[in-house]
Amino acid sequence: MRAALDAAGAAAAVGEVPVGAAVVRDGAIVAVAANAPRTLHDPTAHAEMLAIREAARILGRERLEDCDLWVTLEPCAMCAGAIAHARIARLYYGAGDPKGGAVEHGPRFFAQPTCHHRPEIYAGIGEAEAGTLLRDFFRERRG
Repeated sequence: MRAALDAAGAAAAVGEVPVGAAVVRDGAIVAVAANAPRTLHDPTAHAEMLAIREAARILGRERLEDCDLWVTLEPCAMCAGAIAHARIARLYYGAGDPKGGAVEHGPRFFAQPTCHHRPEIYAGIGEAEAGTLLRDFFRERRG
């Protein structure tokens, strides 16, 4: 989670919503990414999407069934879909997201009968630091 939190801090430093993600395989980091929709002019450039894409590129395959995803914020529906399609084994996330989250909140993506792959889910890891990063970011934005 440390790498994901560091990526989230880097995102905040360039004006992106502070979310970071890391794909880990056999205890080693394969890819780390930070939110970049504004920077890349791409609404799909969430940290999870970028980390999954990079890990798939590095490993040379579309299925990451032997990988875990660590992310600082509860994934949205788009990212939950990518997690399922990538066959991520375990999802670890920090802060819950009552407004935009899709794992514990909202559509509860992985609980739907149409979801073909459900990762093991571990919530609340690094939650305090992730939450502080987000609260501070939005507090500064609101001035």
